[in-house]
Amino acid sequence: MTDTESALVGNHLADKVRRRRRLEQTVSPLPALTRIITVSNQKGGVGKTTTTVNLASALARRGANVLVIDLDPQGNASTALGVPHRPEVTSVYDVLLGEREIADAVQPSTDHENLFCVPSTINLAGAEIELVSLVAREQRLRTALETFLRESPRPFHYVFIDCPPSLGLLTVNAFVAAQEVLIPIQCEYYALEGLSQLLGNIQLIQKHLNPTLRVSTILLTMYDARTNLAQEVAREVREHFPAETLRAVVPRSVRVSEAPSYGQTVHAYDQASIGALAYLEAAAEIAERGAATHPHEGA
Repeated sequence: MTDTESALVGNHLADKVRRRRRLEQTVSPLPALTRIITVSNQKGGVGKTTTTVNLASALARRGANVLVIDLDPQGNASTALGVPHRPEVTSVYDVLLGEREIADAVQPSTDHENLFCVPSTINLAGAEIELVSLVAREQRLRTALETFLRESPRPFHYVFIDCPPSLGLLTVNAFVAAQEVLIPIQCEYYALEGLSQLLGNIQLIQKHLNPTLRVSTILLTMYDARTNLAQEVAREVREHFPAETLRAVVPRSVRVSEAPSYGQTVHAYDQASIGALAYLEAAAEIAERGAATHPHEGA
């Protein structure tokens, strides 16, 4: 290794140490009212589910009680959180059809004691068709979630809803149930492709079904500071969405990519990795931003 390479490695390690110390010295405020956040991007492969589970895990590690609702028939969020989602398991499918309550479906995650999950099962793949004929088909998740949060003996500070990449009744249910939308955007070619359509769909939901819904957060993922492209995408996103885009960015990381194949979040898989650190920083920033707009109590 050359002197220049050694210096770069040393600077990188020193930067990680500084960032970890800064996180350790800050306390993330807990919201007095549950923040319900749908994580959505109609473009596939942007790290939507990865972002959902890793932010949820990070907030749980920073003292919050967190519930993840897996609304994607693939069930990848359930897998990452260590929650069984075989076809016979009580799941969000049963909740949407009105056959069970969320309290019947919620399971503790193996990732952290503060983290819980309402799993998806393969049954959810047919739910789009089954929901069409049901009364208040767009409101079913919101109604069930309101009941659960009102009756739960455990106060939940955050609910994250992971929805499929397409806009159907499952995603509409997620938008109607939430107050906030978090959009992960990858720092690669065509990053903003489909974003205008997503924002248009959110405006339709605001107009007709959920006037309180807002895009609160944009998180840049798969960032590689060595490439001009990543820097250009980040600059463009920040110019278009200065208030919504987090300062924290998630770098392209082997550990973040590997963790799902082991059925884990990056925090459980390798908590010392740069990817885990980035999601902890993003989670802290989300908590701080919420404190600026909502009453809160200290962690």
